[in-house]
Amino acid sequence: MIIKQFYDYGLAHASYVIISGNEAATVDPARDPKPYLDFIKENNAELKYIIETHPHADFVSSHLELHKLTGAKILVNSLLGAEYEHQVFDDDNEVKLGKITLKNLHTPGHSPDSNSILVIDENGKQQSIFTGDTLFVGDVGRPDLREDVGFITSKREDLARDMYYSTRNKLMNLQRNVIVYPAHGAGSLCGKNLSNDLESTIGKEIETNYALQNYDVDTFVKVLTEDQPFIPKYFGYDVDLNKKGAPNYQESINSVKREDIFNQLEKNILIIDARPQDQFKNGYFQGAINIPNDLKFETWVGTLVSPNEKFYLIAENSDEREILISKLAKIGYEFNIEITYSGLSNKNKSIKLIDLENFKNNINDYNIIDVRNFGEYKDGAIINGSQNFPLPNLREIYSKIDTTKPIIVHCKGGYRSAIATSIIKNNFPENEVYDLSFAIEEFKS
Repeated sequence: MIIKQFYDYGLAHASYVIISGNEAATVDPARDPKPYLDFIKENNAELKYIIETHPHADFVSSHLELHKLTGAKILVNSLLGAEYEHQVFDDDNEVKLGKITLKNLHTPGHSPDSNSILVIDENGKQQSIFTGDTLFVGDVGRPDLREDVGFITSKREDLARDMYYSTRNKLMNLQRNVIVYPAHGAGSLCGKNLSNDLESTIGKEIETNYALQNYDVDTFVKVLTEDQPFIPKYFGYDVDLNKKGAPNYQESINSVKREDIFNQLEKNILIIDARPQDQFKNGYFQGAINIPNDLKFETWVGTLVSPNEKFYLIAENSDEREILISKLAKIGYEFNIEITYSGLSNKNKSIKLIDLENFKNNINDYNIIDVRNFGEYKDGAIINGSQNFPLPNLREIYSKIDTTKPIIVHCKGGYRSAIATSIIKNNFPENEVYDLSFAIEEFKS
């Protein structure tokens, strides 16, 4: 048996191919089907099953395209309400894959329709389990994403209770040496305490995972529901898109309109400028939001931009443009791109660089905006006197910012502050707005 993990660091998403004999299955495949098909072909196998542990909120799956390309069956829980051809795979259902057996354990908690897939070898031994967003290394899935989306909705407290019983009655009863393969690692917004480790064992998680300790159910619900991270705007959209099945990846990529130089501003259409922040500050179009191409580019676009909101996309060059389109396709946002450009001319705005010494000597003369998340800010301000305007909500709450003083924007490391500075400057074009950027390191104790 072969188990191959594919990991996307941008979305902190783990997907898998299982091969036994000449038969293969995928688990929670990402938007681009090619890496899975190439690996299966390299191992002289044929795709038999495409397994979705649940309808994902944080990425678009290629399950439907893989089915169309290969004829493999898509296995999903009946509670998912899938709108594509599929085979029901409910609690205790089993399928054979070569010499092994794949057994479904219904493990609601992250969502009502969550499954975990237990691998049983040819000798009847529990070998490994694909836990989707139910059990991570160091955490369990957040329970607050299905209150108003999906075929079946459920309140966070109810799903937290489900998680308690799924972990205690099913996962923690497995043999201690069963290998755990989760759908996410550190950096994912599908939990709050995920480890950098991308696999574990049931025994290790019982010993070290905070969520598997000796809580009563009410305490567990309280612990699990508090301090979860923000919810990006695209999460509900992706749940619904995955329930329907996404269009073919390459066709969607190819349909994006490409032009060379952006030099004309059409009103009422957002501009996402993905050039490096120093280039943006040197010259940009009024109305543009600077989200530099970085590891979390697609997450921040999907956090700040609504699923039905069109935008122009400006890249540094044509190679970067293709990377950006592919990243946006991972969350289904290629459909939002009106036109994408590989350059910029006729820039009409710029952002002044901060006089750092003047700021240090006259801090009280500035309005300091901390755009870290609420959970970060409540643990202590980096600069005394700052006000917290979390970046995920900034487009909705910027009007509450005091503009009677020059505005200084900072985050923890310099990336989020660049985005926030562009948002604030666009809405207050006549005000002095400065990005503290990487100089925030000088203020940390």
